[in-house]
Parts: sequence; C-alpha cells; structure tokens
Amino acid sequence: MIDPGNIFRVFIVIPEVLTSVFTNTSVPSRRGINPPRHYPTGGSVATTHPILEVRQLTHRVNPGNESLTILRDIELAIETGESAAIVGRSGSGKTTLLGLMAGLDTPTEGAVSLDGEVISQMDEDDRARMRAHRVGFVFQSFQLLPSLTALENVMLPLELASHPSPAHQARELLERVGLGERLQHTPRQLSGGEQQRVAIARAFAAQPRVLFADEPTGNLDNDTGQAVSDLLMALNREQGTTLVMVTHDEQLAERCQRRFSIEAGRLSEPGLASAMEVDE
Repeated sequence: MIDPGNIFRVFIVIPEVLTSVFTNTSVPSRRGINPPRHYPTGGSVATTHPILEVRQLTHRVNPGNESLTILRDIELAIETGESAAIVGRSGSGKTTLLGLMAGLDTPTEGAVSLDGEVISQMDEDDRARMRAHRVGFVFQSFQLLPSLTALENVMLPLELASHPSPAHQARELLERVGLGERLQHTPRQLSGGEQQRVAIARAFAAQPRVLFADEPTGNLDNDTGQAVSDLLMALNREQGTTLVMVTHDEQLAERCQRRFSIEAGRLSEPGLASAMEVDE
C-alpha cells in the first residue's frame, strides 16, 4: 500500500527507479534504454469526453488494524486544455487524489478515466505505458537525476517514448524555459528555480495530454515561484496541455480556470457553487 503522504516519492526518490513513473521497468543508465511497447498517444485528437474524469471515488488505507478513509465520494470532470488547482490543508487528501488521477495508484472504490480510458481498471504495466505517453509530472522537490545534465534529464522521457530526435527536442524545450546556456549543467550546479525549470521542460517533453503538478512552487522563494508559475501557465496555453495541480499557493490557484477545495476528504468547487447561485 502506497503511503498517501509520500505517494510520489515512492516512485521517484531512488534514481534507478525514476522511470517507473513512465514505465514499469528500471533503467540502470541513460544509455541503452529499452523503450516500452507502443502505446497510442492522445496527441491533438479531438475528444467528445472530458480529458480527466473521476466518478464516485473513495480511497481508504489500512494503517495497523484500522481502516482510514482518505477520500470520500469524489466527483470531478476536467476538459481538454483546462487548468485546475486543488487546494487544501496538509493531510486533506489532495496529493493522494492527484496520484490516483495520474494512475500512480488505484482507488478503493469508483473510477478514474483519462483520455477516455478507465485507468483505474488497468494493471500496473498498462498504467505505466499510459503515463509514459500521455502524462507529465512536476514535483515540489524537482526530482532530477543528479548524475545527468539538464539536457539528459529532459531527454530521458523522450528516449523512453522512442522519440526520433530526443536531443534536439530537449534542447528546444530548455531554450524555451530560459536554460539554453545550462544544457550541460548537473542539478547541483543549478539554482532551485533553474532545477524546477528543467523539471518543467522534462514534464512537457513528450507533449503530454495532462500535466500533474505537486506543489510546483513549494520549494521556491516568491519571485522564483512567480516566474515558475508564469512558465507553467504559458506552456499550458501554448501546448494546449491540460494542467492539474495541488498547491498551497493561493495566487497560483487563482490563475487557474478551475479551483477546487478539498476538506476532510471531500472535494468541492466553490467558484462553481457561487456561479450557480448567481444564475438562480
């Protein structure tokens, strides 16, 4: 059972298993990567359904002999290209929900659909292939591989997806995020803001249908956090990538088209409720 308070680090913290976010295999080095089987990407194909849909989701964990309900009866639908923020106190369940929507875990009850497919019914191999081709991730603690350069970190998901020109695409993305002069720098040679920009470039590298961000400005000072927020929102608009994030940053949340609040495991959309009251 994945610890809900540590749902992302269990896949990322050990460098050799970084790729379990993208595949269900370990990759010992950047060279000689065996790409996963072909898994169709969403690309820019028009859809008649929400890109992300959660229905009657409940999630429980069992610490010791007790059953603890983390999320209760969650209903959520997000359209292609939308930006959405989920806010809530620490321990409210928002990171757990993000992980379930991204296919890093499966709910106790209910269903999660991404790009028209019910990922909560997939096995881990299929969920891993789905993540490799349709999902991007940005983490609070950057989660870059320390032994790789900025360029190599961004190339990694491209190589796993068998991209024909990983170095060229990675270089273009790093130039787009303002790091064209830092291509050969390792993470320890970069500032916190620069590391997060590398992480954002990596997240957008495979042109994901949905990008999930876990506290993307949480480890940054105000000015750097603002710059990272600007970059996320700009790339969301430019690429049409659906952006779903959890954050304590109210300013960042207010910039999103949708703002959800989670409390005691229950999700609400305060802005939607207010709009409905005005219509009435």
